[in-house]
Amino acid sequence: METVLVTGGRGASGRWVVDRLAGDYEVVVVDYEHPDLDADPAPNVSFRAADLADRGEALDLVHAVDPDAVVHWAAIPVAGTHPDGRVFETNVHAAKNVLDAAGRADARIVQASSDGAYGFFFADPTPFPDELPVTEEHPLRPEDPYGLSKVTAEAAAGAVARREGVPAVSIRPSWIQYPGAYACRSDEYVGDLDAGAGNFWSYVDARDVADLVAAALAGTAGTAGSDPAVAPGSYEAVNCVAADNALGRPLLDLLRESYGEVPDDCAVDPCALAEGDDRGAYAIKKAERLFGWAPSRSWREAADEDVREPVLFE
Repeated sequence: METVLVTGGRGASGRWVVDRLAGDYEVVVVDYEHPDLDADPAPNVSFRAADLADRGEALDLVHAVDPDAVVHWAAIPVAGTHPDGRVFETNVHAAKNVLDAAGRADARIVQASSDGAYGFFFADPTPFPDELPVTEEHPLRPEDPYGLSKVTAEAAAGAVARREGVPAVSIRPSWIQYPGAYACRSDEYVGDLDAGAGNFWSYVDARDVADLVAAALAGTAGTAGSDPAVAPGSYEAVNCVAADNALGRPLLDLLRESYGEVPDDCAVDPCALAEGDDRGAYAIKKAERLFGWAPSRSWREAADEDVREPVLFE
C-alpha cells in the first residue's frame, strides 16, 4: 500500500480528504499540532506535527516519511482572518517548503489551490470574467494576499514538477460546503444576491473535493498498461466546482441582475452556457478529461443530508 502524506488533514475540508484516502493508502496527517500521543487513529491513519512554514521542519519531516505522494492541503484558508502579510507569507512558505521536499522525495504532488486564484472574490469591485464558463486558462489576477498566495503556490508546484521530474496537480475548489451544513443555502445567503456574487454563486461539496484528490492521485500514478494522465515533469491545474450554482437559477439571469449586463467583451461559450442553464460559472471538463472526475453532489440533496463528519482519531 502506498503512503500519502497529507498536510492540513485535520482541517475542515482536510479531514474529508484523509477519510477518502485512508481506504486506499497509508495516510500520514501533518498539522501544526499533534492530536495526542494517546489518541487512537482511524485505520491506515497516523499523525505528525510540524510547522511547515519552517523549512527545516518541513524538509526533515517529508524526508523521514518518504511518501509516494504528497497532498498539500494546509493553509490559512481565507483572507481577512489574519494580517495580510501573515496570510501570504505563511501560505507561500509552507507551500514552497512542502513542495520542494516532495520533489526531493520523488513524490507525486496534489495541492489545494482555490478559485480565489482567479481574483474575483476579494476584489472590489468584483471584476467580470473574460469568459464564461471560466476555464483553467483564464488569467489569474488576485489582489488579495490569499489569492496571491495560491497563485504563487501553483507556480512553485510547476517549478518543482519541471525541476524534479515529478507530476503535480493543483486543485481549485470553489466555496467548500459540508453535508447537512450548507452555508450557501442559509437564508442570509439565498436572500442576498450580493452575498454570492464574488464567486458567481459557486460552491462544491467536500466529498466531491475529496473524490477529485483521490482521482488526481490515481491519475498521476497511472495504471498497469496505461500512461498517467499527468506525466512526470508535468503540471496541471483543475477547477473543482459543483455542476449547478447555489441559487438554482439561470446563471446568465443572475449575472444580469447582479451586474446589469453580461459585457460584450466576455466570451460566452453557447455550447457550455445557454439561456436558462443553472450551471456554475466555472468549467469542470478538464478534471473530467484528465481524471474522469465529475461532481456528484448538489445542494438540492446535500444541504439537508445527515452524514457523519469523518472521525480521524478517538
